[in-house]
Amino acid sequence: MGSEYTKRYSEEFKRDAVALAYSFDKTITEAARDLGVSPESLLSWVKRDRIDRGEGGTGEVTSAEREELKRLRRQNAK
Repeated sequence: MGSEYTKRYSEEFKRDAVALAYSFDKTITEAARDLGVSPESLLSWVKRDRIDRGEGGTGEVTSAEREELKRLRRQNAK
């Protein structure tokens, strides 16, 4: 039976992995294998980076916007 453990990566690691993924002349799957992460993780980090740089689709929320929404929810919950 598979483990239910989810590995957590630091934001610094994710940023570095995304930068390396952009610099590789490989697919996301190949880059992920080289980095030792799942292709799904690397793909989601690259997608988040593109959204944060304003390259996402209409209605996609940046990380900064998401943090502001969390802050407002906490504030309103008090």
